[in-house]
Amino acid sequence: MAGSTMKHLVKVGEARAAEDGGAPSAGPAYRCATGGGAASPPVVPGLECCWDIFRMTVERCPGNLMLGRREIVDGKAGKYTWMTYKEAYDTVIKVGASIWSLGVGKGGRCGIYGANCPEWVISMQACNAHGIYCVPLYDTLGAGAVEFILCHAEVEIAFVEEKKIGEVLKTFPNATKYLKTIVSFGKVNHEQKEKVEQIGVSIYSWEEFLQLGGEEKYELPTKEKDDICTIMYTSGTTGDPKGVLISNRSIITIVSALREDDVYISYLPLAHIFDRIIEEVFIHHGASIGFWRGDVKLLVEDIGELKPTVFCAVPRVLDRIYGGLQDKVSTGGFLKKTLFNVAYKYKQGNMMKGSRHEEAAAIFDKLVFTKVKRGLGGRVRLILSGAAPLSNHVEEFLRVVTCSLVLQGYGLTETCAGSFVSLPNNMSMLGTVGPPVPYVEVCLESVPEMGYDALSKESPRGEICIRGDTLFSGYYKREDLTKEVLVNGWFHTGDIGEWQPDGSMKIIDRKKNIFKLSQGEYVAVENLENIFGQTPGVDSIWVYGNSFESCLVAVVNPNKQALERWAESNGVTGDFASICEDPKAKEFILGELTKIGKEKKLKGFELIKAVHLEPVPFDMDRDLITPTYKKKRPQLLKYYQSVIDSMYKNMK
Repeated sequence: MAGSTMKHLVKVGEARAAEDGGAPSAGPAYRCATGGGAASPPVVPGLECCWDIFRMTVERCPGNLMLGRREIVDGKAGKYTWMTYKEAYDTVIKVGASIWSLGVGKGGRCGIYGANCPEWVISMQACNAHGIYCVPLYDTLGAGAVEFILCHAEVEIAFVEEKKIGEVLKTFPNATKYLKTIVSFGKVNHEQKEKVEQIGVSIYSWEEFLQLGGEEKYELPTKEKDDICTIMYTSGTTGDPKGVLISNRSIITIVSALREDDVYISYLPLAHIFDRIIEEVFIHHGASIGFWRGDVKLLVEDIGELKPTVFCAVPRVLDRIYGGLQDKVSTGGFLKKTLFNVAYKYKQGNMMKGSRHEEAAAIFDKLVFTKVKRGLGGRVRLILSGAAPLSNHVEEFLRVVTCSLVLQGYGLTETCAGSFVSLPNNMSMLGTVGPPVPYVEVCLESVPEMGYDALSKESPRGEICIRGDTLFSGYYKREDLTKEVLVNGWFHTGDIGEWQPDGSMKIIDRKKNIFKLSQGEYVAVENLENIFGQTPGVDSIWVYGNSFESCLVAVVNPNKQALERWAESNGVTGDFASICEDPKAKEFILGELTKIGKEKKLKGFELIKAVHLEPVPFDMDRDLITPTYKKKRPQLLKYYQSVIDSMYKNMK
């Protein structure tokens, strides 16, 4: 998208905003743009809801391979075995009949808990068929999240991976106010059956449940575009997850905007919107979805067997691939290393000049880079990165060596995943998330308190606001939070973006104090600081992380008396400042922080991995806190940038 096109989009966006209710708020200046194409997708006859995505594909290509898993023979994984679309459809109808026989109908709530597998998708489609709200359950939001979601969403029936049944039982008796039926993706042992039935809840193995509905015929309920199809829970700054209400309209709009098919490896959590939407797109096109075995150590082997054509990943996964390839190059001997470097420089140079990746160095692709492609199964033609920013050097490296298109996207649960995606064979978009996708309007709103001006001629910066049919319908039972983020139809993402001259968007900051680590996990930093602040011997703590790193670090103001007492008992000498520099003191404080974190049942990614002990308390003189003692995070980062960089460097 050229710069002149970007100017046109800004004018279109501003005009449309004026017609449809103005800026997202009455205050700061704003600048808008629209994705390519019309404001709404073209009408597809019969496509009214998520069920129609699946139903229409079954009618069009019933014999296509749909859901695959590796068969296990004598404890060893063999080839992928497949269900066709028609076979999956028949099973979905059986599951739906069994749900219906229990009295759970349109508008009911069905939880799904476990690793990606065919049963997960089949359960989801059964929900879609009957207009039941599909509620993914997952425990990475913190201790008690599963119980909270079961109760908050009023889940009546839950489909659960066999090894996760114990986690659901821990939510008893609170969750049983609503939860009346558990269905295992596999088997159910006698002890589980006895414990569940004692409290008045029914539990079935997968095979038992398939027979529960019998052969009774029933009509599926009518479903509308604006009906809710899923409640997807995401992080909240106060600790409790927020239930994002996603309608049929949101999902079918995204599906209509994307055009990808072939074979997909399903390993990113289906409980998150990124993978859910990708799989809906593949189902829409009658493509094949193969599932991993649920073990990250075996993922490469699963990829080698499945040979996918499309590979979606979070930056943490791509960072590991990058690191592994770099190790192979550096240990490959002088001749191999030299050949690789020459091939890389030649191809990268041609791509920078505008050559398509498949034309930039065809000979070197065959001699050198085809080995990299074989490592991803040999057929990957598209790698899509999402959930967090991908480092420039990793993105460029993968674009050159994988013989595939490498695209970076951006979206949130509230925007039904993809809102931006970079354009293929366009090296100028390195480090950006590309332009808006079709059927999406985007607006930057100035944030004066952070120095971001959306109307700047040199570099328009501000909070990214999004409008369109892909938006969520609100937060379940939290109208107050919905009103905070939805203003005049615009969703305020909390992310700070910068328009680039070519029309792409670069994510540069976060307005609120919640961010993602490189593996895509959200961190509510204020909540963590409140927990770690309870550590004996810690007066104050500033926790830091960003989307390019996989762990958290912290700057700590230790209590002077407490640390000096520890030093005296442990043979550490010197004044307070020198004690703070001592590695043993840092190790001690880090251990205390870890102890309190584990006591509070924090997840591994929420624990601090390195600390800097600061003898001088955070103060107003250095502009690190406000008069009311609130931390000024941008100023803290600027002041301690070298310390932060050093901690991350030393860990690596």
